[in-house]
Amino acid sequence: MRDFRDAKAMAQTLREALHAKSVAFTNSESLELVARILGFRHWNVLAARIQATQLSATSVGATTYIPAEAGIPIVPMRDLVLFPHMISRIFVAREKTRQAVERAIVSDQRVLVVAQRNGGYDHPGTLEDLHAVGVIANVIDRQTQVDGTLKVTVRGLQRTGLARLTDDGVLAAEVTPIDDERGQSTEAAALSSAVIDAYQIYAGVDFSALPPGSKVRFGLPSIGNPSLLADTVAPLLSTSIEQKQQLLETSDVATRLERLIELMSAGRPKAVE
Repeated sequence: MRDFRDAKAMAQTLREALHAKSVAFTNSESLELVARILGFRHWNVLAARIQATQLSATSVGATTYIPAEAGIPIVPMRDLVLFPHMISRIFVAREKTRQAVERAIVSDQRVLVVAQRNGGYDHPGTLEDLHAVGVIANVIDRQTQVDGTLKVTVRGLQRTGLARLTDDGVLAAEVTPIDDERGQSTEAAALSSAVIDAYQIYAGVDFSALPPGSKVRFGLPSIGNPSLLADTVAPLLSTSIEQKQQLLETSDVATRLERLIELMSAGRPKAVE
């Protein structure tokens, strides 16, 4: 019997059946429809979940399965979506999350930063409480505040799908890192220039008028690395947590760049007076 791991085959069967009835459906449309039929928000979420379940004890390229006994401690976030390459300071007050950070510090310095589905929930402990995709991050600094809260500085490393949670006093996860798709495609290269142009309008900045080298002050890389560009621009946008999470869940770099252009074309949200 087929399950969600057979989604691509199901989409192909659906597309062929519709074609036989003279109904044209693209591959992307078929995948999106199958994802929704299976109860997922959209195809990117389902794709991440499929990838996370393809567990392997060996490495294939840059993708490595991390077994349960080496589960990565989880830092659940109420109102932050961390992206690869992003450096962020986060404040940790929940005891279980403090323990996760402490465990990471005495092991390999890595944590899994993942957004909660419901920011108001104090004790996330199941896959349903967390988004399906987070980011493996290095803990590069931590300080204890006067009130006991930890101020932790993390650097995002790689998109990661959550496969299974473990809990032996510290919430941790078996994970499968998610590789970029179409990162060096001609589409991504062309869209990179469009993203830079859109960001100048969105942020009210004219890079051509800036002195050489000063563009780095705005936190933007060159267009030579489309994936890095997309993940650098995404945190700079005044968008919702859900919109940023959708960008994080998009492994196809060209699609991610297209989505960024759409969001910036909509303009900055108006401030509430």
